Amino acid sequence: MSDPTVLLERDGVRLVTEDSVATVTLCNAAKRNAQSPALWRALVEAGRLLPGSVRVVVLRAEGVSFSAGLDRRAFTPEGFEGEPSFDDLARAPEGELDATIAEYQAAFTWWRRNDLVTIAAVQGHAIGAGFQLALACDLRVVADDVQFAMRETSLGLVPDLAGTKPLTELVGYARALEICATGRSVDAEEACAVGLANVAVPAAELDATVKDLAGALLAAPRDAVIETKALLRAASGRTYEEQRVAERAAQGRRLRDLAGVGE
Repeated sequence: MSDPTVLLERDGVRLVTEDSVATVTLCNAAKRNAQSPALWRALVEAGRLLPGSVRVVVLRAEGVSFSAGLDRRAFTPEGFEGEPSFDDLARAPEGELDATIAEYQAAFTWWRRNDLVTIAAVQGHAIGAGFQLALACDLRVVADDVQFAMRETSLGLVPDLAGTKPLTELVGYARALEICATGRSVDAEEACAVGLANVAVPAAELDATVKDLAGALLAAPRDAVIETKALLRAASGRTYEEQRVAERAAQGRRLRDLAGVGE
């Protein structure tokens, strides 16, 4: 049987697991980690292959750019070999078009699982799909040369890879609209100021900073982190009173677990 990690790397993704930390690396530096349906399927598979012992997943990229966005072949009449072109998608039945985009989105959704804390280590350009992939993670540590940009609107498209909700939650509706509609770049200083990034560091310190953050995240008991992440993720969709109820229920589970009391 073929080594699944080798198959992932063929499509531009490398998965390495060490104890409780997994590292997913975009490894097509020659193309600035441009994205394709094959890469998205590899990302889905990387999530599926994670051992149950993994608590923290680091998403990083080789080369000068995190990801320059969608591979330009997507905008040609031929598209990617063996994949539907944009023209094919436009002419497909509505249900088929919806299902295809949903399949693409799956590469951007598993990072939000409550049993994981995910960290994007972002350097250089994170454009379009690259920006949305960084937004898929819980936390973002950026190099001081980072440039985020959402360029889909300038191409007559919309951001459709699950990035609009986290962007709006992080920076608010008005700023999210301005960033998407203008396609402008957001640098490291602004990213930290508006909540897109947790911290910005010199590029040479990016990996070490992420390693330290991963270690800090592993210091707390796993179940407490899982419950806390679930509470925080759901908070924006609940009323104040509903959130209080959820907090009490979560704390009850933690107290019973710590006391060894069965439900």
